[in-house]
Amino acid sequence: MFTGIVQGMAEVVAVQEAEAFRTHVVVLPQALREGLETGASVAHNGVCLTVTAIEGERVSFDLMRETLAVTNLGALAVGDRVNVERAARFGDEIGGHAMSGHVMAMADVVELDEAPNNRRLWFELPEALARFVFVKGYIGVDGISLTVGAVRPGQGGQGARFAVDLIPETLSRTTLGERVPGARVNVEIDPQTQAIVETVERVLASRSSD
Repeated sequence: MFTGIVQGMAEVVAVQEAEAFRTHVVVLPQALREGLETGASVAHNGVCLTVTAIEGERVSFDLMRETLAVTNLGALAVGDRVNVERAARFGDEIGGHAMSGHVMAMADVVELDEAPNNRRLWFELPEALARFVFVKGYIGVDGISLTVGAVRPGQGGQGARFAVDLIPETLSRTTLGERVPGARVNVEIDPQTQAIVETVERVLASRSSD
């Protein structure tokens, strides 16, 4: 489990490609390597990955076909950075919200609004996920626990959109400070929200069929 509180950014320093498979290597600072062992879980842009090798500050992770297809990790190149979070431990403070590290889809950055000391980013979502996103609800964007600030329904050929507001701390500590229109981010819907919405839908559907 993860909390969506990004602990830092890691630079991709090597990529090894294979058929429907890749291994990427990142440099992790000492603070994030403390106690790290092969087999441990580390989130990269919100994607739960398993440590496959540790060589000093260089840590390797394997990316399977599904990860490459559903997330933005398949587009990473040497020199790119990812948001990193170690798996949560029992007793840790959860400053964000519970996240599984299972990205559901990608969303496109479509608009950027600058304001003094903060920034608003707008994203366009796959329509199938729009029903889970509402103002003041939680959402995971590239592994960051964020609160939805605004929602626009799909119309005029545009898909459903949502916005998040970013403070300077988030912009400096995560890759969202680098995101501009045209970029793609990983999205994880809040699992509790998803469960509630789907349960209500099933109840309403059963009542309407009676």
